[in-house]
Amino acid sequence: MRTTLRTGRAATVFAAIGALALAGCGSGGGGGNDEPVPGDGGSKAPAASVRLPGLEGEKLQVAAVWSGPEQENFTKVLDEFEKRTGAEVTFVPAQDPIVNFLGTKIAGGSPPDVAMLPQVGAIRQAVERGWAKPAGPGATAQLTKNYAKGWQDLGAVDGTQYGVYYKAANKSLVWYNDTVFENAGASAPATWKDFLSTAETISASGVTPVSVAGADGWTLTDWFENVYLSQAGPEKYDRLARHEIPWTDPSVKDALTTLGRLFGNASLIAGGADGALQTEFPASVTQTFTGGDQPKGAMVFEGDFVTVNIAQTDAEIGKDAKVFPFPAVGAEPPVVTGGDAAVALKDGKGAQALLTFLASPDAAAISAAAGGFISPNKALDTSVYPNDVQRDIAEALIAAGDDFRFDMSDQMPQSFGGTPGKGEWKALQDFLKNPKDVAGTQRALETEAAKAYRD
Repeated sequence: MRTTLRTGRAATVFAAIGALALAGCGSGGGGGNDEPVPGDGGSKAPAASVRLPGLEGEKLQVAAVWSGPEQENFTKVLDEFEKRTGAEVTFVPAQDPIVNFLGTKIAGGSPPDVAMLPQVGAIRQAVERGWAKPAGPGATAQLTKNYAKGWQDLGAVDGTQYGVYYKAANKSLVWYNDTVFENAGASAPATWKDFLSTAETISASGVTPVSVAGADGWTLTDWFENVYLSQAGPEKYDRLARHEIPWTDPSVKDALTTLGRLFGNASLIAGGADGALQTEFPASVTQTFTGGDQPKGAMVFEGDFVTVNIAQTDAEIGKDAKVFPFPAVGAEPPVVTGGDAAVALKDGKGAQALLTFLASPDAAAISAAAGGFISPNKALDTSVYPNDVQRDIAEALIAAGDDFRFDMSDQMPQSFGGTPGKGEWKALQDFLKNPKDVAGTQRALETEAAKAYRD
């Protein structure tokens, strides 16, 4: 099952994020919430909004590909679940692609109770292989109460609810070093033409303008998707996501040609193509906000979760680190979202109780307060977010309702859209290395996509 979502109103509400950043907001709370939030070190938590069963003596495992701060923040959520239920929960670090990791666990007779799946395609695969268990009445009641239909539908397969989208992401943001922009006399661009012009201005000031995490192929799919959605439009986007049009379509050629105007100019990319291909996502962020007024890059494109990595630097969000919406390539700026869904892989009260908890605002509040997290849960009090930038991004996401497009690669078979060193990730890394070879990139993408959809 697939949900068809629109983009018009979402583009308007997300544009407010850029206005906030340009206003130079501070990173303090915007509050009104005097109660400490669970997980923030406070001694008193808000009253529970959902009742959970007693699970004393039960042991649960939760698998996710998260590491570092993301894993640490999610562990706080699991700690709160343990306190409320008496269960013992273990976080199991997974590797990409998570479907392969889970397949190994299941073949060995030791699947985790719950897995956090980062792709819609992975949910479908888990259902098709008979791994996933339908969400129970407690979780579905929370979803109905707290989530827009679009987010519910993304976690459903053939009308049956399986996934609880715990974490969302706005993947149409560009974060920038404000000191570099001020020194160069540059301003946040609204169009792709202005984006390239701004990059040239910053380059002329002595700083390489764009930091690209080419070592992680998923970031390159996000670059492509934003350009494609804005340039080709939502209908073409949906058709390409379903492989109803081939990757040799002229619309793909146009998007790759547009992206190649950036990737093909070595002076605009930190380290050039070779350097970018060796730069992993966390480093692409931190190198943008370290080095004083001479960082390795002035801008980095990626979602709201960039704030986790900015927090590892001395930069202050809203002051040193600002953000603008991904520039419009066509008539409208793109709005691409992503997310991670909790899916039960074992029958039992424990797994269902955890899904119910993750669908509640109680769990979302813990991660939101920790930072680097955006929730699609509309019942969450947004005052818990640690700064105005994240709060505005979260409120814009909720205001968008069903008005967004989900990450294209995450809708596709994982063998094509979500596997390191293969499929779309590999083809776009090769394109970053040789952006003049648009036709060759298209052929490689279509060959791999046809194989994945056939399988």
